[in-house]
Amino acid sequence: MFRSTMLRSILTAAVGVAVAIPSLAVPQKSDGDKDKHLDIQSNAGDLHLGNDGDAGKAGLPLYPHARLRHDEENEGAANLSLFTQAFGVQLVVAKYDSEDAPGKIIDYYRERLKKYGKVIECHTRAHGGSQADIHDDDQAEGQSAKAVKCEGDDSGPVTELKVGTEQNQHVVSVEPNTSGSGASFVVVYVHARGKQGDL
Repeated sequence: MFRSTMLRSILTAAVGVAVAIPSLAVPQKSDGDKDKHLDIQSNAGDLHLGNDGDAGKAGLPLYPHARLRHDEENEGAANLSLFTQAFGVQLVVAKYDSEDAPGKIIDYYRERLKKYGKVIECHTRAHGGSQADIHDDDQAEGQSAKAVKCEGDDSGPVTELKVGTEQNQHVVSVEPNTSGSGASFVVVYVHARGKQGDL
């Protein structure tokens, strides 16, 4: 979905903070299987790793009657945030299933995403296939951030609605179910601040 090097850098930094400040940190864990997370707060920074991502944490309402997806390959939701004085990053991902047709879900989220700016519609072959990357290039001071855009040949059965910039974006990716009825969709929020080199 995102450049593997960027995600690896984020996770490396998150683990580095968690390991480097154990004596200063106040970890909080949940014992339940449904809500697994780790919170570390210190004067060096704050870290949250968990499976508590949902549409609300991504800044969007949940499509009516949608169900959080739980499959054997991966969890239906993820929530990662790491904030220090120098940089910060937040990634929220939640996967859902619905009995409704893809068009209804697309119309619903197209309207709700408008509060964040101009919504673009992209088409790809898999969830996240055309999603904008967070580039390594530092923004020149005063230069505006690059708007999200469609990547690849912009064709395929998956519809992605995107809004924002590469460093601050909301994405809803909708795919028809292979059974012919209903759809699955993924809600994503990415926010990054500071220079990539700081990670």
